[in-house]
Amino acid sequence: MGIFDDISIDISVVLGTAEMPIHQLLRMGRGAVIELMSREEDDVKILANNIPIAKGQVVLQGERVGVSVTEVLIRPPEARPVRAAGPV
Repeated sequence: MGIFDDISIDISVVLGTAEMPIHQLLRMGRGAVIELMSREEDDVKILANNIPIAKGQVVLQGERVGVSVTEVLIRPPEARPVRAAGPV
């Protein structure tokens, strides 16, 4: 298991998307609200190193916010990265 100690993975959760002109974004101040193109009940996308790996739902527990995984996405073999053969 020690070989996994140095592996770094960035996990991101996409709550929704929004489009706006850059000048509008630059004028926003602290505390500004950006309206997303999604509803409260919509699934969120879970990404690992910017690759979609799962879908989930936002969960609130007191003042904490979490994500419950509802579906793990399986990529077809042709969409998986090709690894060079060699010692593991």
